[in-house]
Amino acid sequence: MFPIIWLLSGSLQTGEELYSGEQFFPQAPQWTNYVTGWVDGNLAVYLGNSLFYTLTSIALILAVASLAGYALARIDFSGKAFFTVLILAVMVIPAPAMFITQYKLLLSFGLTDSRLGYIFILVTAGIPMSTLIMRSFFVSLAPELEEAASIDGASAIRTFVSVILPLARPGLAAVAVIQGLQVWNEYLMALVLFDSDSLMPVQRGLMSFVSVETPQQQVLLAATAISIVPVVIFYLLAQKHIIQGLGAGGVK
Repeated sequence: MFPIIWLLSGSLQTGEELYSGEQFFPQAPQWTNYVTGWVDGNLAVYLGNSLFYTLTSIALILAVASLAGYALARIDFSGKAFFTVLILAVMVIPAPAMFITQYKLLLSFGLTDSRLGYIFILVTAGIPMSTLIMRSFFVSLAPELEEAASIDGASAIRTFVSVILPLARPGLAAVAVIQGLQVWNEYLMALVLFDSDSLMPVQRGLMSFVSVETPQQQVLLAATAISIVPVVIFYLLAQKHIIQGLGAGGVK
């Protein structure tokens, strides 16, 4: 908790107090730092962008990863082992190593400087790890559940939606948190892909306070505190399922 306490304390100090380092807590809380961070950092626009990118990407990643993970866990098909190894191999490649190829691909489809192109990159980056996580949860489920649903006349899709997915909620929550943090903190690809400043994620707003000529560390801390609020709220809402997922993973 100390970094969080330091963040909040520094965000309420003046620049002189923060750089002098003579005291930890501010003499007089500077709430105007938050106003400056919100207005000068244009955080309303950037936070809206990041929320849109994060929620959309999580929804698409969960849809694809749950179906792919279920297929790898339950369906026997030719090349199954190869696809699993291929997913692992893709995860080894560093994201910056694919920037040029991804940019050229999006350029050929006319998707540069667009929300759709950026979301495609975020989703494809999150699918491999998410698929393996979901596969591990589906493997742990007893196949008798699907057999019982089949005897009752449920189709494969009905069984997956009504029986399997509810039981895999801890895995879905774990994937949502992991990928949500990845998407929320992404900045490099946005810097490569976007020309329009209005499409940038929240990290662009934070970078506006990083300058050698006009250092505004206290305002940067205030803006950072604002930017982590949605992540904290999301974690608090999902913590029950996250803990269940961690517990299930520990048992396995």
